[in-house]
Amino acid sequence: MSLTTSRRGFLTSAAAAGTVLFIGVNARGALAASPSAEAMLTPFVKIDETGKVFAIIKHFEMGQGPSTGLSTIIAEEVGVTMAQIGFEFAPSDPQLYNNLFFGPFQGTGGSTAIANSWQQYRTAGATARQMLVEAAAEAWAVDAGTLDIVDGQVTGAGQSAPLGAFVAAAARRTVPENPPLRDPAQWKIIGNPATRRLDSPDKVNGTAMFAMDVQLPNQMVVMIKRTPQRGGLVTSFDDSAAQEIKGFLMAQTLPTRHGVAVYAENTWAAIQAREALEVDWDMSAAESRSSQEIRDEIMTALNTEPTYNVNKADRAAVKATVDGADTVLEKTFYFPLLAHAPMEPLNCTIEQTAEGDIVLHDGAQMPTGPHMAYQQIFGLPAEKIRINTMLAGGSFGRRATPDADYQVEAALAFVMTDRARPVKLVWTREDDIRGGYYRPATGHKVRVGLDQSGKIVGWDHQVAGQSIAKGTPFEPMMVHDGIDHSTVEGIADSPYSIPGMSLGLTDTQKATSVLWWRSVGHTHTAYVMETMMDLVARAAGQDPVAFRLAHLADGTEDQARKAGVLKLAAEKANWGRAPAGHTQGIAVHKSFGSYVAEVVEISGTPEDGIVIEKVTAAVDCGIAINPDVIKAQVEGGIGYGIGHAMRDQITLDGGAVEQSNFPDYEPLRISDIKEIETHIVASTIAPTGIGEPGTPPSAPALANALAALSDGADLVAELPMAEAGVYFA
Repeated sequence: MSLTTSRRGFLTSAAAAGTVLFIGVNARGALAASPSAEAMLTPFVKIDETGKVFAIIKHFEMGQGPSTGLSTIIAEEVGVTMAQIGFEFAPSDPQLYNNLFFGPFQGTGGSTAIANSWQQYRTAGATARQMLVEAAAEAWAVDAGTLDIVDGQVTGAGQSAPLGAFVAAAARRTVPENPPLRDPAQWKIIGNPATRRLDSPDKVNGTAMFAMDVQLPNQMVVMIKRTPQRGGLVTSFDDSAAQEIKGFLMAQTLPTRHGVAVYAENTWAAIQAREALEVDWDMSAAESRSSQEIRDEIMTALNTEPTYNVNKADRAAVKATVDGADTVLEKTFYFPLLAHAPMEPLNCTIEQTAEGDIVLHDGAQMPTGPHMAYQQIFGLPAEKIRINTMLAGGSFGRRATPDADYQVEAALAFVMTDRARPVKLVWTREDDIRGGYYRPATGHKVRVGLDQSGKIVGWDHQVAGQSIAKGTPFEPMMVHDGIDHSTVEGIADSPYSIPGMSLGLTDTQKATSVLWWRSVGHTHTAYVMETMMDLVARAAGQDPVAFRLAHLADGTEDQARKAGVLKLAAEKANWGRAPAGHTQGIAVHKSFGSYVAEVVEISGTPEDGIVIEKVTAAVDCGIAINPDVIKAQVEGGIGYGIGHAMRDQITLDGGAVEQSNFPDYEPLRISDIKEIETHIVASTIAPTGIGEPGTPPSAPALANALAALSDGADLVAELPMAEAGVYFA
């Protein structure tokens, strides 16, 4: 299994392999095949003369599993086992390896890797199988319809031979227009819970190459001395103390003046030299607000008429209905800034080849961004920029910035040298937590009116927060009629049937830099919707599950799938039958096309210590390509969501971030949740997202379990929960 490749490296290795069959798309976007890598530059399937099959992965691997998922699809359609397939990462080429949901842009995000590639990779695998079978049929003088590929062997009509025997002949054949896809009844690997990840063995034995592992001959390490307040600019620096550090090479102000690049022979020398550097900053345009000031701005916005009427409701009529209801429930929520904090800090390595090409070695989540930026920085055409995509140790959105921040830093640092030595940029965790990009701070104000029978008659909902997309290259795609949908997703498109609902939105000034964070807007919208549904259910004297089901009863597929996971989670968690001393909370949410319901069971008290005994999850993400990967992603999403809701926040003092590392931005501990159990709904619907949908319901399910201790009176409406006096044992 090869984990890294560049466009030129791919072509070189292919040429060395002899006769190879490539299946992919040509420059016109049509499915094509070729025996030559030079003629077929964009394969999804590569089969060498030994019969070894490779899936060419257009999405990067940060732990969420596309390298295994896409390989599984290819293996199933071709007819080989998982032991007979490897994978390579695709070169950077947005015209040919684009994310079909993003337009002409190559990138991974929004839980789209499998969803946008499902049909593409099935068809590519089926094409390879059909061409091999036709080549064998011609050699054996039999009907191709009598042949198949099973476990890497072309079989049928009393014949059998390894598929490698027909690679050369197949590569010369015309590509079939409509290759037959395998019937799901034939699947052996897709949906098999015994299928394991392809990348796990190399990660366990240490041979897997992450971006941090890149060590090029004669490379320098660079670290950036950044402004303590976002927006500060360098006026001058003194490196006299740094010159005393062994291994220090030089320091230079970045052309943007956003920091000083410190060059050294190794990482430790760069850290020490950077600490010794004295920098004077111009803070006239820097962020200077405190967290309290940011919160106050959001709360003020919630108490004024919103800028945007998201669902075009008659807001005055809705407010009047709520005001005149028999029972009015009102709650104001606040969600703080949050850091992504992936386990592998940001890094990348840049070099220039003898031919003058610029090569970036990076865990590149959206390679099109740095590719375009490098064309401008180096004044080179696209074909002279190469990106070698590596494994990444997590991201949660952090490696997908609109401005390609850390890759641009590396390029600028490299430009200021003679380019004779590669430059490796390294961020420390303190760098990322103090000067990175954050989930936006957001507030919600909800007023719900009930009639005498406990039915909802009006729901007035206001959201105020910091837009992720506005002012970025993604604005044309994500913002419509002034509304950044990522701020209100999960409310505006909720499957619940809620009568008399109005939804308003006001943008507030961004604090530092904001960015999508695992599940984006759903992280806060799910919390508000699901805790309010519990509050309203209690006020109506109804069971929270039954109450939700009553608002999912219009017969749409959307509602049926959401109700399906809700009922499954409740059943598997023995809803309403928790052991003595335990309480339960439930939440269900749709995000990225998938539906997840979770029941959190707790014991203890907020004062003496809460113990999370068990989380039971049910997920409907369409066809389950790799059940083992799905369960791992749901478990990871639950831990990520609950861990941050328990005790994490990013706070500012005079514009400077106060947190620095895991001692004061504490990740979830393995002891924080005793048990997680995941159940997958069987489905024939095309796959949808799974990297993020486990996160949104987790925190509200925990909040509802806590509120159940006091019959809803003590709902935590401002996170993190630790700040609200909840102690976790």
